Amino acid sequence: MGTGVMDIADWRKEIDELDRKLVELLNQRARAAHEIGKLKRNTRMPIYEPDREKIIHDNVRRLNQGPLGERDITQIFERIIDIMRQIQKEEIAPKAEAAAAHGTEFDLELND
Repeated sequence: MGTGVMDIADWRKEIDELDRKLVELLNQRARAAHEIGKLKRNTRMPIYEPDREKIIHDNVRRLNQGPLGERDITQIFERIIDIMRQIQKEEIAPKAEAAAAHGTEFDLELND
């Protein structure tokens, strides 16, 4: 690599390292979303907060300097937010669903 020009193998190593960092950051974000889910459960806040999601989208569009376009960065973050919302649902739902499921099974047994 004395010429200073990166070949495809060098670029792939760069992508592998960036992917490693992305995975680490996404998992940090997921941990934060999980903790927010706990707080929402304890305060009975809704999982879906469109105003907050709008702020996130506005922030990432403002921060984006390309080469990803506005539509691309928005789609990526829409998917990230969907997944994070699901993490919060799983934090809240198992407790509620477990209680409801037991009641339903019990009701079915009584009706048999």
